[in-house]
Amino acid sequence: MDLEDGGRWTSLVLGGREWLWSGPGLVSGPRTGHSAFTDAGGLDECFPTVRGTPDHGGLWNQVWASDGEWESARWDEAVLYRRMNGDENSIAVDYKLVALAGYRFVWAAHALLDCAVGASVEVPAGTGCRLYPDAGPWVEGSWSTALGTYGPTDGTAVGAVLSSSSASVRDRGLELTFDLSCPGQPVSTALWRNLGGFPDGAPYRSLGVEPMLGRVFGLDEAGPGDAAVVPAGGVLAWRLVVSARSVGSPR
Repeated sequence: MDLEDGGRWTSLVLGGREWLWSGPGLVSGPRTGHSAFTDAGGLDECFPTVRGTPDHGGLWNQVWASDGEWESARWDEAVLYRRMNGDENSIAVDYKLVALAGYRFVWAAHALLDCAVGASVEVPAGTGCRLYPDAGPWVEGSWSTALGTYGPTDGTAVGAVLSSSSASVRDRGLELTFDLSCPGQPVSTALWRNLGGFPDGAPYRSLGVEPMLGRVFGLDEAGPGDAAVVPAGGVLAWRLVVSARSVGSPR
């Protein structure tokens, strides 16, 4: 974790390999104080929105604090805390948000992964899908193996929000699984599959698999049930478990 660079995860070694993509080299050093989001790779904590204002949330461009147990950052009147523990094959990350009861938000663990051509994203059968074609609003779609395949460069880029609290990535004989738990809240998984279609002028490749609270990328587009809501008492807690195994081994 780099607390100086928005609390960004810079490394995730599970199952004997590094999973996080190091980014396209667009920036060096912390992004503290930057006004426009710059893709540095790794995993950014997006809160209180992913798309919209502020783009990728308001935590990536500030220094995080640590009290030795919890790491934290503030946005407006809300404070996001996290702590983690784990071993060589699995980590558990506990989060809590302290804010006024009724506070609405979208959060995503915006993980960009270092995968080879042919890697695949696996989700449970029957998973619903909201597609974000180009830069427009979402449309109802359907999950397919084609959407979940990290194929050769073809000049496309697509975003989607999947109605699943769990998703796995299979790549070079290993499987990385994200499991998110937050009872009573809308839980999903965001997908960003960029096969050289973004950004205009200087496109690169990236694969994002992003556990999410909420069902839309942008808080400003959230309808009823599309955003997480802080309950009475002013604290909402959730847990993210990330694990790796050899493909074909038991879970």
